[in-house]
Amino acid sequence: MSDLSNQSAQPARLLSALAAVALIVGIVIGAGIFKTPALVAGISGDAGWALTIWVAGALISMAGALCYAELCTAYPHAGGDYHFLRRAFGRDLAFLYAWARATIINTGSIALLAFVFGDYFSTLVPLGAHSSAIWALVIVVALTMVNMAGIHASSRMQMVLITLEVAGLLAVVVAGLWFGDAAAPASLSWFEKPPPAGAWGLALVFVLLTFGGWNEAAYVSAELKGGPRSMVRVIVLSMLALTAIYLSVNLALLWGLGQAGLSGSKTAASSLVGIAFGPWAEKALGLSVAIAALTSINATIIVGARTNFALGRDWASLQALGQWQTQNGAPRKALWMQAVIAIALVLLGMQEGDGFSAMVEFTAPVFWGFLFLVGMGLMWLRQTDPLADRPFKVPLYPLLPLVFCAACAWLTYSSISYAISQNAIHVSGWLIATGVLAWLVLRWRESRHNKD
Repeated sequence: MSDLSNQSAQPARLLSALAAVALIVGIVIGAGIFKTPALVAGISGDAGWALTIWVAGALISMAGALCYAELCTAYPHAGGDYHFLRRAFGRDLAFLYAWARATIINTGSIALLAFVFGDYFSTLVPLGAHSSAIWALVIVVALTMVNMAGIHASSRMQMVLITLEVAGLLAVVVAGLWFGDAAAPASLSWFEKPPPAGAWGLALVFVLLTFGGWNEAAYVSAELKGGPRSMVRVIVLSMLALTAIYLSVNLALLWGLGQAGLSGSKTAASSLVGIAFGPWAEKALGLSVAIAALTSINATIIVGARTNFALGRDWASLQALGQWQTQNGAPRKALWMQAVIAIALVLLGMQEGDGFSAMVEFTAPVFWGFLFLVGMGLMWLRQTDPLADRPFKVPLYPLLPLVFCAACAWLTYSSISYAISQNAIHVSGWLIATGVLAWLVLRWRESRHNKD
């Protein structure tokens, strides 16, 4: 296919609703669900309040998901958040978001999840001092190649991975509710003493981070079979499935290990399955962490390249990124660009003691900051584009968008404070500064082209 035909090609509606749900669930359910329940249980100190905090996180996430449902149905586009920000605030601010997504948000997420996979796989097949980073590099390249084959290949892989991932979590639920420590349920306290406000805040930060990723649904809104109405169903079903899975896993861990057992364990899920089914099951569940990482990496690669594609459509100097292979549904050049940056971040992470933590420290502040702007963009578009066809509108408007924006602002502040405490905020600042420089260069080139 010629470059000209690639440039004029548009995403086709090739993605089924079931595959879209698997994509969203796969992005959200990462390694966090294997670590966060113990932290939340320890902070809350009470089983009832711990589950309440998870419910509160689910409700806040659902509020955000409903905001995205309105945006996705009113402005379906492969550019997702980038396109929404462009419609609301213009392409200059949208460019900074796309730059941040390309250099920090998505590629940083791919890199940190690749380190999770590398950490686990290195226990099976060690490759020397930098084993985790080497395996991280291998998996980024391998999954990028799968996505180069097109949306059908990547979505089929996603279905297989999410099935294995959910099976692992189902084993945890069965182990906790039917085969756990018989004395554990009696030791649980239910709503005896509410945690202090500060503890609520800290616990919610972990819960909302564990729910993070549902916004990526926006990037497949132009490729979903059935159009806008299907997008609403996909988003709502995904959030309901995630809420049911997370609450079931937390209840099972509390029921099977007890409050003290859960809060004091670093490998709660594996320990519970070991108690129920034996050491072999404990080792087998460890594989679920690697599968969770693979599932999230694959899904993030799928949606991440869509921003680069949309960027190439808006800026003449970046038009190579705007090429789309219609026959297989893949923005190949955008995928390659994303892979190169993710590989560079993995190499950066090799220089740190903990590659996973290094990626979290500089991705979180930028992610939540721009998510706040998307929420504001919804309310701004209601005022500036009132005649747009909106097949779905956020209920209880403007309350739910305001709740969502407040949560994003709070998480932005919390993640910036954490990054500062780890002396890592300068990385985010430096990458955003390079985005401003790139924007100035693009503007200068466009002005010269217009004069010519």
